[in-house]
Amino acid sequence: MATTSPSAGLPTPAPGGGVSGAPALAGALSACCTPLARAPLSADDAEQLAAVLKAIAVPARLRLLSMIYARDGGEACACELTEPLGLTQPTVSHHLKVLVEAGLISRDKRGVWAYYRPVPGAMAALAATLTPTASAVEAA
Repeated sequence: MATTSPSAGLPTPAPGGGVSGAPALAGALSACCTPLARAPLSADDAEQLAAVLKAIAVPARLRLLSMIYARDGGEACACELTEPLGLTQPTVSHHLKVLVEAGLISRDKRGVWAYYRPVPGAMAALAATLTPTASAVEAA
């Protein structure tokens, strides 16, 4: 099992391209990573942030995030996500697993169905990490 970098606090890539330690993504990003324009990232921090960005760098995963985040009631059943994407159930399940491992959504198994919901603060923490400070924008 992969660990979290002490310097970064970001989830680290797990074997097979997933991310380990992901449930703490929101706190980890805000605790370790100031906006990119404020200070250069260390090599480890850059690798860990890239692993999270890689998880969302697939159009189907972005659509899944959008469908889950925009859902009334704050959650979506996996059974409701396959048809709108036009992908097979195993493919959708794989994409959902990657997003869970990245700490962007959580999974709750109820009987034979899995329900997915946003991880509070995860997208805001990622956005804050990528957003330059006002002084950096003015200097550019």
